[in-house]
Amino acid sequence: MKKVSLSFIFSFFSLIIFCQEEVKSFTVKYIEESIIADGALDEPIWEFAESANEFWEYFPLDSIQAREQSEIKMLYDDKNLYIAIKASSVGKNYSLQSLKRDFRGSGSDSFSLVFDTFNDGTNAFLFGINPYGVRREALISNGGGDRRDFNLSWDVKWKGDAKMYDGYFTAEMIIPFTSLKFEEGSTKWRFNSYRVDTQSNERSTWTRIPQNQLIYNLAFMGDMIFEKPLGKSRTPLAIIPYINTLSQKDFTNNESLNDFNFGGDVKVSVGNSLNLDITVNPDFSQVEADDQVTNLTRFEVSLPEKRQFFIDNNDLFAGFGDQRDANPFFSRRIGIAEDTAGNTIENKIIGGIRLSGKITKDLRVGLLN
Repeated sequence: MKKVSLSFIFSFFSLIIFCQEEVKSFTVKYIEESIIADGALDEPIWEFAESANEFWEYFPLDSIQAREQSEIKMLYDDKNLYIAIKASSVGKNYSLQSLKRDFRGSGSDSFSLVFDTFNDGTNAFLFGINPYGVRREALISNGGGDRRDFNLSWDVKWKGDAKMYDGYFTAEMIIPFTSLKFEEGSTKWRFNSYRVDTQSNERSTWTRIPQNQLIYNLAFMGDMIFEKPLGKSRTPLAIIPYINTLSQKDFTNNESLNDFNFGGDVKVSVGNSLNLDITVNPDFSQVEADDQVTNLTRFEVSLPEKRQFFIDNNDLFAGFGDQRDANPFFSRRIGIAEDTAGNTIENKIIGGIRLSGKITKDLRVGLLN
């Protein structure tokens, strides 16, 4: 019993030490020049930017500086956030499982940046790139305390590319402010970055994170300070139409079937922090192949949501914005029903509306019909 108590006390004080470390910060300077995201870092303006450096090792140890160091620089104008990355490496033998966008896994070299734009430690945007210029973006919810809080199904427009050199690789990213949500007049975002380096078998983070926490945990972040306040968050109106046609013929019975459907989704920004999603005659078919799962239990498998209408703030509906064992709402049941014989059939949906997001710093709302 004494050994257990001592271990618990040691872990508790170790966590306190991490939490009491000085918050790292850097200034993001305002510019009026344009930058091309070709990954080369050849624009002289980058010399003007401050650096976020001195990365900490997360794996295999979490108590030393990273062996292969990285450097991040950021600039911004009225429309975009510009990011430059330089990451040292022992060679060019980078690991890449595929060229597919929205890659995932610790077996691939990658560099990720996490932005907590509302400074609440609850939700964040993630943008990532690898040495080959393959990009990904994700939403982090519930503070990033669970693997289910990481959602790569979110899609947004931004630019990025990378280049490889002897002993390091570089990358450039251009993220439009219209692709993000933030408070009007913001002067600070909480920020962290992490890197997977397969050649050195090392994972590192800008702000030090203990190994008993996930590498994208929002409790451990630094600050990025904007040189002058940001304007309004202006997410543009997005219209996503679809057309679905079907033509078939039964030659045995000489019967034909021709069908034509159309509909679409609309995304509307309400203020700086609310999203209004509208769908008309939705085509809730499979948009991406699911992971193959062999289920030998009596419980059904809960597969992640991948349809854009349900992605934003999905944690509000899936778990009331908190980490729970219960799943009060499962969006993938929508559009599915059973007939009297127990067969799965389509449940026709005419339309839907969904309002979600932040009202105040401590209050979020989710409404769906």
